[in-house]
Amino acid sequence: MQFAERLNAIETSAIRELFKLLGKPGIISFAGGFPDPALFDVEGIAESSRAVLASNPGPVLQYGATEGYQPLREGISRFMAAKGSTAAPEGLIVTTGSQQALDLIGKTMISPGDKVIVEAPTFLATIQCFRLYGADIIGAPIDADGVDVDKLEKLIEQHKPKLVYLIPTFGNPSGATLSLTRRKRILEIAARTKTLVVEDDPYGELYFDQPPPPSLLSLSDGVPGSRDWLVHCGSFSKILSPGLRVGWMIAPADLLAKATMCKQFSDAHTSNLTQAIAAHYLTLNRLDSALARVRKTYAERAGVMAASLRRELGDAIAFNQPQGGMFFWARLTGANGQISSAPDFAKRAIDKGVAFVPGAPFYAHDPDLSTLRLSFATVGLEKIEEGIGRLRQALQARLS
Repeated sequence: MQFAERLNAIETSAIRELFKLLGKPGIISFAGGFPDPALFDVEGIAESSRAVLASNPGPVLQYGATEGYQPLREGISRFMAAKGSTAAPEGLIVTTGSQQALDLIGKTMISPGDKVIVEAPTFLATIQCFRLYGADIIGAPIDADGVDVDKLEKLIEQHKPKLVYLIPTFGNPSGATLSLTRRKRILEIAARTKTLVVEDDPYGELYFDQPPPPSLLSLSDGVPGSRDWLVHCGSFSKILSPGLRVGWMIAPADLLAKATMCKQFSDAHTSNLTQAIAAHYLTLNRLDSALARVRKTYAERAGVMAASLRRELGDAIAFNQPQGGMFFWARLTGANGQISSAPDFAKRAIDKGVAFVPGAPFYAHDPDLSTLRLSFATVGLEKIEEGIGRLRQALQARLS
């Protein structure tokens, strides 16, 4: 068959390919980016499911509006308002997960050859999605405080990109959180240069101790002109259930209209049933307590992972401890002649019964082969310690 030429620019997800190796009995996986299903509020979701099917099942089992189920749009608007964002129900569309929002942005904004700036590293699926539409992707370096805004500004001035894509809060894979000062500067740069900024925020509610700085969306009301150049993507996948496939996109009206048109071609609308379940769930006042349980559990697991990495791997690995989210981003230092190639380390780790994701796929260009991503979200405390111990064995196996 002669497939579309645009497929030549992408390849199968390296993470999905890695999952094929995880069928080995007894393996401990730090590779996935999934929430822990043991923390899902099954009781609350079941109550909402029963309620929407018992009250008036016809509409929620029928076709619906492409823009989304109106009670859910109103619920998302209230949910965002509680976090300091102004977003009217008419100013957002419901998407089939936030991944569809990114795909709609690609469809509506990117033509072959357009420049797009992303963080280096960034979410692998975003790189693949934007490349599918022909983007020339440019990486902006990051540190523990998020994207380097000075360098980002220079890249914007140099390349005049169609858009900039950021995960400002507890990034995937970096775990980094953009500082308040940098957030305000980015909005000022967007307004001054008329550059579209896409804020992807699936992890912002997963903080451990203190809430993160306000979202770019929340701050945009205080930076004149910036709201006209800002898209905000949100999701219930990491805080309620990924199986519901409910996300949303808040964007300027003209972009939102084009995205809605493209969504009509994709799936007509996100499932009315799952939208109705999510909308009803938001009325139960259970989300805060469910999130408190998730935050406490993830904070404990992150703390144990940090302590275990320091104890077992010592100066062979460097990392910044995240303050929320689901990931550690680490770098093999090569200290004392120890292994510094994450792909090689990953193979030896699989042999010892533990898996992680090497960092190279998270870079659009010029990957740092010493980097790796570790997720603590679905692994219990004892298994985290055991898994990091196995990483030490894998490291020693390289030296023996």
